Amino acid sequence: MASLLSAGILLYRRRGAEVEVMVAHPGGPFWAKRDRGVWSIPKGEPEPGEALRDAACREFAEETGYTVDPESLVPLGSVVQRSGKVVHAWAVEGDLDPVDLRCNTIEIEWPPHSGRRAVIPEIDRVAWHALNVAREKLNPAQSELIDRLQGMLGVS
Repeated sequence: MASLLSAGILLYRRRGAEVEVMVAHPGGPFWAKRDRGVWSIPKGEPEPGEALRDAACREFAEETGYTVDPESLVPLGSVVQRSGKVVHAWAVEGDLDPVDLRCNTIEIEWPPHSGRRAVIPEIDRVAWHALNVAREKLNPAQSELIDRLQGMLGVS
């Protein structure tokens, strides 16, 4: 059973007057041809007893290969996805070249109910998007995080 709790980081950067955010596309054959509404902030489940902020930093590093200073994180609150999963998120300014993505892998059964196992990356790519584009790409519940980031930064 999947956990109903997740912690993640919304990385952003400024390009002149514009703000861009980095979002991640889930890996594996199920998501390969899907785009709109399936991207996510890099996130994952906390370990037992692990603080959510620490889990967000650990998951971000595991899924991107990029580390962030926990003290630089700004809370964005939480959102509830349609699945019932509660995603706690933090924002941090930084830069990451998508070419440098270093993601961990997971093992899944594929095709479903086949008994066959496949190793896939948790995310297959990351990309920088303008805020309005990121809203369209992200899981619908996570698009609220873009609004909160805009409010925090005072940008439109």
